[in-house]
Amino acid sequence: MSEALAFERMPGVSAGVYDAADFAAVRDLIYREAGIVLPQGKAMLVYSRLAPHVRRRNCGTFANYVKLLDDDREERRKAVCALTTNHTFFFREDHHFEHFGGQARARLIERAEAGQPVRIWSAGCSSGEETWSIVLTLLGADRAAARRLATRDLVVLASDLADHALATAREGAYPAAAVEAVPEALRRAWISERDGQARIDPEAMRLVRFRMLNLLGPWPMQRPFDVIFCRNVMIYFDQPTKEKLVARFAEQLRPGGLLYIGHSERVTGPASRVLRPIGNTIYRKEAA
Repeated sequence: MSEALAFERMPGVSAGVYDAADFAAVRDLIYREAGIVLPQGKAMLVYSRLAPHVRRRNCGTFANYVKLLDDDREERRKAVCALTTNHTFFFREDHHFEHFGGQARARLIERAEAGQPVRIWSAGCSSGEETWSIVLTLLGADRAAARRLATRDLVVLASDLADHALATAREGAYPAAAVEAVPEALRRAWISERDGQARIDPEAMRLVRFRMLNLLGPWPMQRPFDVIFCRNVMIYFDQPTKEKLVARFAEQLRPGGLLYIGHSERVTGPASRVLRPIGNTIYRKEAA
């Protein structure tokens, strides 16, 4: 990367020059804060996503904004959120939901009906499409049976570090075109559509607890999970960070619990001793 990078100037940002030192400082910050690796080819992305924040804080230059990030924890959090990628859609990697609905669901319902707690985690839930795909698959198309299930000790945790993505997830409202991938029976049972908008039914939404959470930070959860979905999150991490995170997931799963990860991700490192592959990017925790 050249010493100075010229970009189209944004009003309020004296950023005719955005230099290598600015990019390096931001790159190091997001790795330190969130484990995300930004290669040099992402210099334009950093500029386009942070320039509005430089303007909002009246910093004038990127160099001044970088200095602000050192001392302002809340601004640091906003910068990290701005640099995260929140691309997702309903029933993404549908083989996971085929397995979850066809293999895992019956066992989870059996546990719930027996009075045992059932905990599912959508880790890195982004704007919620993954979370609602999990919930609708679990509830099924029979609303009467779903209502009985909802009275049990059943909770779905949906977490992300980006507050703007969580706000969309909590709202449970999407363009109607976004829910076309939802199986028709589930769509009829749990999604209402009007004026080009689709909305998740409040009964389904009550099962979910949304939390802002940095996967690299402390985890406050006390109970083990039966199922963890963490898909297409680790592609932004380096190998040591991936292995540490997967090891933590393994610790957080109960014996027999399931971990679903993204299509280009793999379990390696210490966690591979206890997580056995049982399908395409699907792993089960071995009993001790």
